[in-house]
Amino acid sequence: MSWIETLRTAVDAVRAHRLRSLLTMLGIVIGISSVVLTVGLGLGAQDEVRKQIDSLGSNLLIVSPGSSTDSSGVRGGFGSAETLTMADSAAIADRAVAPDVSRVAPTTSDMTALTAGTTNWTSRVIGTTTSWKDVRSRTLASGRWFTDAEAASGANVVVLGTETASELFSIGNPVGQSVTVDGTSLTVIGVLDTSGATSSDTNEDDLALVPLTTAQRVTGSTGTSLSAVYVEARSADVLSAAYQEVQAALLTSHDVTDGQPDFSIATQDALLATANSTNRTMTILLAGIAAISLLVGGIGVMNIMLVSVTERVREIGLRKALGATPAAIRRQFLLEASLLGVAGGVIGSLIGVVGALVLPSVIDQAVTISPPAIGLALLVALGLGVGFGVYPAGRAARLTPIDALRSE
Repeated sequence: MSWIETLRTAVDAVRAHRLRSLLTMLGIVIGISSVVLTVGLGLGAQDEVRKQIDSLGSNLLIVSPGSSTDSSGVRGGFGSAETLTMADSAAIADRAVAPDVSRVAPTTSDMTALTAGTTNWTSRVIGTTTSWKDVRSRTLASGRWFTDAEAASGANVVVLGTETASELFSIGNPVGQSVTVDGTSLTVIGVLDTSGATSSDTNEDDLALVPLTTAQRVTGSTGTSLSAVYVEARSADVLSAAYQEVQAALLTSHDVTDGQPDFSIATQDALLATANSTNRTMTILLAGIAAISLLVGGIGVMNIMLVSVTERVREIGLRKALGATPAAIRRQFLLEASLLGVAGGVIGSLIGVVGALVLPSVIDQAVTISPPAIGLALLVALGLGVGFGVYPAGRAARLTPIDALRSE
């Protein structure tokens, strides 16, 4: 019997029991669609994380203070100490010290209540320099950024994030209006474009930016400590070199060793790796659950094929008596099992793709369709059909014609 005739016979056998075949494929359909959606959700989450981290700025290094220790010996987390100063920022910005650094933006940060008329809103008030907007790759939706002269003189001006502006000014254009911070009236000169980047404790659209000297005057701070220093490398190719230069400059100025630094430097790659580690863990967990569904589906294929062999014992005996070889019988039943696996894989993949197109509007989470994942899912479905069809096919091939023909 040729391959074409064997395939036609296998298709006819599957079609003869449509409902049973559909129920047999159901486990594989559920498993394959779950795999496609799980991988899509994982990739979508990673893409969202990458976009949010990219929105922090291009070729960015974030320098944070180290940890503090109180009188009782309790250590705070990174950022709790006051180990970064304006002198550090100036040293990093020195081309002789860090030639691969393009721009530097020192910042101070404080959660403060802002008032506009009868409306108030608590937001992060960030004091910084004119380079912050370029270092962080942010643009303005309206108005302008503060100038060098305003930064030097400590002018009473402020640039609001989109969320802060919408909370304080529900009607009209915020630019030109006033907000009060700790009793000081500041004129809104600009509103940032939305960034869309958020984390568990920060929202890059909920902030108010003022010149560094203005922030120190408004908050009454007389120190020179900084909350963070944002450093932009000249290009992505020299980001690693810029990291080494910044680290060396701070180790020297703080007189500390590489083993016990009183500061930390985070890169976009480090932030991305940390954020994606949780996503990968969840993706693997969900994929494991989907794999169990596939295993159950494969067992279902084997079970139904064994039933099919039992039902068709006389047919097998007759075909053997007419000259069919054990290899031909084995090939027929393997093809039937493979058809069930492939059909289940195709249907499951289609359901997964439809789900990937529909789910984002339902759960507000990006789902990325991955062609490699779909291709791998189809191969797995075929493998399940072949793998779990081997034993039933072998059992059918081992039947002797005389025993098969005289069976009831």
